[in-house]
Amino acid sequence: MTEQFVVHLFREAFYTTVLVAAPMLLTSLLVGLAISIVQAATSIQEFTLTFVPKIITVAIVMILTLPWLMDMMIAFTTSLFQQIPGMAP
Repeated sequence: MTEQFVVHLFREAFYTTVLVAAPMLLTSLLVGLAISIVQAATSIQEFTLTFVPKIITVAIVMILTLPWLMDMMIAFTTSLFQQIPGMAP
């Protein structure tokens, strides 16, 4: 196992993690921003107002993107298992 292989492995793991987490994080960011704008415009400062819409939208996005997320994770895991025999000296 070379240093280049380890760097490649961590790079692929990080890339897969970012791709899997991105839809939920971006949705949560956009919903939070929209609610913050509404709160600033209406002077409503209720802290719990942001949590419920974020949870609902993240759950919806997770359900909608679950097949793609599973494909990404399965592809990474399959690739990792295929590389295991090459790790032995």
